[in-house]
Amino acid sequence: MLFRLDVHFSTYPVYQDQEALLATYFNEEFETLPRIALEALQLKRLQATVETVYRNVPFYRSSLDKAGITPASVCTLADLQRLPFTTKQDMRDSYPYALFAAPMEEIVRIHASSGTTGKPTVVGYTRKDIENWADLMARTLVTAGAHKGDIIHNAYGYGLFTGGLGVHNGAERLGASVIPISGGNTARQLMIMQDFGSTILTCTPSYSLFMAEEALAAGVDFRKLKLRVGIFGAEPWSEAMRLEIEEKLNLTALDIYGLSEIMGPGVAQECFEGKSGLHIWEDHFIPEIIDPVTGEVLPAGEKGELVITTITKQGIPLIRYRTRDITSLNYEPCVCGRTHARISRLSGRSDDMLIIRGVNVFPSQIESILVGIEGVEPHYLLIVDRQENLDTLEVQVEVDERIFSDEIKVLQRLARLIEKEIKDMLGVSCSVKLVEPKAIQRSEGKAKRVIDKRQL
Repeated sequence: MLFRLDVHFSTYPVYQDQEALLATYFNEEFETLPRIALEALQLKRLQATVETVYRNVPFYRSSLDKAGITPASVCTLADLQRLPFTTKQDMRDSYPYALFAAPMEEIVRIHASSGTTGKPTVVGYTRKDIENWADLMARTLVTAGAHKGDIIHNAYGYGLFTGGLGVHNGAERLGASVIPISGGNTARQLMIMQDFGSTILTCTPSYSLFMAEEALAAGVDFRKLKLRVGIFGAEPWSEAMRLEIEEKLNLTALDIYGLSEIMGPGVAQECFEGKSGLHIWEDHFIPEIIDPVTGEVLPAGEKGELVITTITKQGIPLIRYRTRDITSLNYEPCVCGRTHARISRLSGRSDDMLIIRGVNVFPSQIESILVGIEGVEPHYLLIVDRQENLDTLEVQVEVDERIFSDEIKVLQRLARLIEKEIKDMLGVSCSVKLVEPKAIQRSEGKAKRVIDKRQL
């Protein structure tokens, strides 16, 4: 059987009538490729990528030579496991442009990570990279239920951060109307949503809840807005937080995944029909799950660290990039009809994971417990310290006005309940400090959930 593997993937549908607005796919041929065709395409593009980086990137030539691998050694997809990993530290060591596979005269855009630790990671895009990114982001938006009649309220940050421009280009490629409002000035955001008739909200999940708080204070009723879908990412969030967002913002909340090193937003998206994992676009990225300690590749369904190899990037292709994000892969058929594997909701990061008295703890696990307790707000801070060689964990959590103004014994009972739930669910003891509403600092970007005071 023959498959057409290389249709130009920057083409996109032209909508002829209103019924086409509800199209299920942006690029049906690629989104529904049979597994055999998808893997054949992956191998072809992987071989071309390895050849490119071996020829153009000294870092990869050296690392492949040390591993005894040449481009001709890659004969099957299984050979991918023989290739060396790439890490964020490798990107920092190559700062700013040493990992670029294309000459600077072909690089039309440069983004960089926030650089919260060490030097930022720098990524470059050729014109073709930008076109592919716009295609994939348009595909992502359609997967979330968007169509060209939508008005997309884009509250991801614009600038070196990839979120704002990534969503923006995808919305324009789709043909939707995009409001490039970026983050901040929440009162203005609420006014724009009301006046402009925004139908889709894109931002971090924590910022959406901050919007809900500000709306309540300003007397803005989300039930009277036209919002119907929220596409939330850039930080881990729990199923319980999804329910909280959907209730407070009166929309369907869907998870999006991306990272600047790989492309930006649009690497994977939860589908509107299934809401059971995020389709990772395997015609552009090959995912693996590894044991974060040993580096061993794990079978489908097992949780571990996500590793991604880019197979269409020109500016800065990455071989087996260790994302440090903890998830699992699911290759089972999806109700939406897309054949691309799904990653499960991120449960944290291998490098953000807290080890407290020998127990592995992710902030999202504690969040799931807190959101399920009546009277507790979804805003919390974990403070880890070490006293007399013993790790301590303090959980600061906001409670609503009614609970906070109640009797001391009521607050004490609530704190003990939370401590017990965390102990029972995670096996780690903690002290809970209940604080008044809005006492924990808000963020318009990624929420800061952990303060680790230990000298580890």
